Amino acid sequence: MTRSYDFRALALTIVILIVALGAWELSTNTEILPGAGEMTEYERLMGGGSQNAGVPAPSAVMQKAWEELSDPFHNTGANDKGIGIQIAYSLMRVLTGYALAAIIALPVGFLIGMSPLMFRALDPFIQVLRPISPLAWMPLALFIIQDSEASSIFVIFICSIWPMLLNTAFGVASVRKDWVNVARTHELGPVKTAFQVILPAAAPTIVTGMRISIGIAWLVIVAAEMLVGGTGIGYYVWNEWNNLDLTSVIFSILMIGVVGMALDAAFGRLQRAVTYTE
Repeated sequence: MTRSYDFRALALTIVILIVALGAWELSTNTEILPGAGEMTEYERLMGGGSQNAGVPAPSAVMQKAWEELSDPFHNTGANDKGIGIQIAYSLMRVLTGYALAAIIALPVGFLIGMSPLMFRALDPFIQVLRPISPLAWMPLALFIIQDSEASSIFVIFICSIWPMLLNTAFGVASVRKDWVNVARTHELGPVKTAFQVILPAAAPTIVTGMRISIGIAWLVIVAAEMLVGGTGIGYYVWNEWNNLDLTSVIFSILMIGVVGMALDAAFGRLQRAVTYTE
């Protein structure tokens, strides 16, 4: 039954994709108006001076994808790096900021989840800092750190820390009290209780927070790299827009989605694993 359901869902997904791509292709393949004359450079870059605003067709995007993915790590200058290199820079920043956030968020989340006193003491700071847009920190980070690379990592740290911290605290606080009481009956210390009783029970909720954080981090890095420039997938999008190359812009947007889906799928597998183990 499950396999049949999955097959039908996959078939429906493919049908929807084909219909959407077909409609997109047909809408961009309108004939050039008679007497339009020679194309301008802008029209040529935007898709050929067509009647329909020059949005590139999916066939053009697929051709661009083939060109880029056939040599994703080429490096012929500051403004001509392959898509693989740009994604690698972005992933490095995301994973660095994310790891730093995890180092802080997980133990602090455990602390406030196990101690109502610490929760009440830290909650005002969390409620004030959590709603602030991560990009609002960028000017201050650039001024204090004076390094665009480190500032981007700091922004990822800021946006990643809150979902992990709050989900960890919620998961720890939600562990059944009788399990903790049994651990105390067996004279387990606080550290052993945390690792042997609380952590396994709270793991699914903790991983859910980590999964949310990685999605937000990948979303924010694109905007951060548009601001600071240099390298990364966000810079790639902005640079191609400055070159009026919409085909490359759409291709890079699709690559952002694919990488984000892969990151989410990886944490989804981890989430299922810890839930099954529990």
